[in-house]
Amino acid sequence: MSQVFRVERNKNFTVMANYHLKDKRLSLKAKGLLSVMLSLPDDWNYNMKGLARLSRDGLDSVRSTVKELERYGYVSRRRIRTETGHQLADTEYLVRECPLYQDPNGKNLRPDSPRQESQMTGEANNGFPNTGELNAIKD
Repeated sequence: MSQVFRVERNKNFTVMANYHLKDKRLSLKAKGLLSVMLSLPDDWNYNMKGLARLSRDGLDSVRSTVKELERYGYVSRRRIRTETGHQLADTEYLVRECPLYQDPNGKNLRPDSPRQESQMTGEANNGFPNTGELNAIKD
């Protein structure tokens, strides 16, 4: 006889897409860090030291994991310069539940339609779960 335990989730929980959790290209560490990043408030100031303080991982570990998420299109960052344009002021992070890629012509593609997936080339398409596979894996 099996028992089912359910956890009541009416506060302090996060709703996110399972997309990154099914992406076999990502390490477990990258899946975990992205999940943490997606659970943070929209106005949270992302920086490497702040992310490192959220876990036992050190700064180098967090930095390499963010680079992995960048490589696969889940995170992008943009350096912001001061008004004069001579100094770097801050870094702006964009965190996505589903990755964003660019085709060879520089056009942004999101692998959520079969037509777009067939246009993707190189590393971005290798081992990437297509929409059909993700729908078949649903919980």
